[in-house]
Amino acid sequence: MPVVAGLVTGVLAAAGVLALAFSLAPDRGTAGPTLPPPPSSPDSAATGLFTSPLGSASGGTSGSAPPGDSPSPALAGFHVGEPAPPLRLPQLGGGTVELAALRGKPVWVHFLATWCPPCQDELPLMNGYAARYADEGLVVVAVDVREDEGTVATFAERLGVTFPVALDTNGTAQRAWEAAALPVHFWVDADGVVRDGALGGIGPDVMAAGLRTILPGVEVTP
Repeated sequence: MPVVAGLVTGVLAAAGVLALAFSLAPDRGTAGPTLPPPPSSPDSAATGLFTSPLGSASGGTSGSAPPGDSPSPALAGFHVGEPAPPLRLPQLGGGTVELAALRGKPVWVHFLATWCPPCQDELPLMNGYAARYADEGLVVVAVDVREDEGTVATFAERLGVTFPVALDTNGTAQRAWEAAALPVHFWVDADGVVRDGALGGIGPDVMAAGLRTILPGVEVTP
């Protein structure tokens, strides 16, 4: 009898341990906590455009390639050291903006859109440079991407833009220049070669550095 009682006690103890284990096990039918999905990115398929972060910039400083040198990998996307892509577009207010007709002049090409906050911040600074270096032959050209003329006209008037604004309503120039991020800047020398590029929004230091690459012998200050 003592042996039988011992066996019964052992079985009951084992059953108790199993019951406790099952009670502590997680419920397989209940999902655990899930992390929220990451923020969705802009729909590039719908617009073809992205706004680059404020303060991010490429080029405009030591990364730019001097004439005759191959562009550094960081600037390869800006066509640095290559002939500028074609640019011939209707101009806001009438006429045509054509880069080929500006050969012999240094040209600053700026792709933008009215919905882009950095574009709005940069244009007043660009007005100042356009006026300051006009006697050096500098031509500044803004290229608005995929917007109607009325929207662009209101925007340009509000910001007091003093240089030509081209209308790239179907994105042809944007594709040719690979200007997927807005705003984006290209500095083209008098021979029609891209010498520097930068993603906006940028400040006076990067602007001045870009201008130095196409205004040789000119003291360009921020």
